[in-house]
Amino acid sequence: MVGATVALYQRFLSVRLTKSPRKVALNKAVSQRALTESLIAPEVTPPFVAKAAGPAYVVLASISLSHFLNDTMQSLIASVYPILKDNYALDFAQIGLITLAFQFTASLLQPVVGHFTDKKAQPFSLAIGMASTFFGLLLLSIAHHYVVILIAAAVIGLGSAVFHPESARIARLASGGRYGFAQSVFQLGGSFGTAIGPVLAALIVVPFGQGSIAWFSSIAFAAIVILWRIGLWYKPQIKARKIVPLAPDAQAPSRGRVMLALGVLVALLFSKQLYVSSLSSYYIFYLIDRFGISTQAAQIYLFIFLAANAIGVFLGGPLGDRFGRKVVIWFSILGALPFTLALPYAGLAASAVLTVFIGLIISSTTPSIIVFAQELVPHRFGMISGVFFGVAFGIGGLGAAVLGKLADHTSIEFIYQVCAFLPAIGLLAVFLPKMPKHAH
Repeated sequence: MVGATVALYQRFLSVRLTKSPRKVALNKAVSQRALTESLIAPEVTPPFVAKAAGPAYVVLASISLSHFLNDTMQSLIASVYPILKDNYALDFAQIGLITLAFQFTASLLQPVVGHFTDKKAQPFSLAIGMASTFFGLLLLSIAHHYVVILIAAAVIGLGSAVFHPESARIARLASGGRYGFAQSVFQLGGSFGTAIGPVLAALIVVPFGQGSIAWFSSIAFAAIVILWRIGLWYKPQIKARKIVPLAPDAQAPSRGRVMLALGVLVALLFSKQLYVSSLSSYYIFYLIDRFGISTQAAQIYLFIFLAANAIGVFLGGPLGDRFGRKVVIWFSILGALPFTLALPYAGLAASAVLTVFIGLIISSTTPSIIVFAQELVPHRFGMISGVFFGVAFGIGGLGAAVLGKLADHTSIEFIYQVCAFLPAIGLLAVFLPKMPKHAH
């Protein structure tokens, strides 16, 4: 009886609403308004809480591919050092200055770009930055004076400064809450691009000369097209939204602990990046001088290390999501120490094996460091990404210049004996704060 009464009442309401055009119109207007408001609702998700939606895999794949193309072109600079050294009679200090010219513009401008895009995102800035890399490659291919080579390297570095902060933000935006995974996918492309550069140099640039660098401008053009499409996806995501003040998280570290932690993370990135820079810039010369192998063979050995480095980057992010970023940071920095200490005393085959372990372990820390820093300073993802990517580039450039000068006065072998102790700086990880569980 009650069921029949309810059914009859529902039918009565249906008839009344159907017979009232004004109410039907009002209903539709309310529904449309609710739908619209749900699409432009303010972002009120606390910075430490992962969103329920899964990652946007197409966007992550596209931004990773763009990172691959970007770093493939940039890695050509270090890969053609032997050619430039022979063609223009450069010493190791001048080689280090080329790296410094490239990485100094990137390190100096990346935090500025990140700070600016935190305030006003620029969805098509990635394509514009890639255009800078495009012109830098063309200039490098025709450069016949050392100063022009430095300018070309700086122009390519400018493209990197624009690319990295905003693309890291896009990776986080497309993460669906899996921040470590998204950062790993993003950096995987860059790491493989860095790894493939020496191989392409060995197959193309070494046989055909400096002018063949211009052929890689076609890669830059393809990257511009991809990044423009990403900008079309990104633009609707960055419409202005009302910021709702959030209550402070009781588990979050204090401002003082945050500043200390950021300093520790910079130091850890210093130890990691300087060691990687010592290998990427001078490992070819080390192998040639110590074992007497050819330039092409040495570039293949460099590729082995860089490929292991890329795999380690990919594994580090998901491991940080699963076990906590602090655990991964501890393991990846200190875990490489036994292998770096053994490398200066190993033979050719053993050196290849050791660099595989070093690359796998030491590179796994990068996604965890970046995401850890982003979680320490929420709502400043662009600036933090710019600072840390910039520090990485700056350390690599400055370190390459200093190590080159030191190598001129001592030897390449001495460089690796000194750099072997760099991972010991990982002991500073003891000062990192314990983050809230939902931050992982």
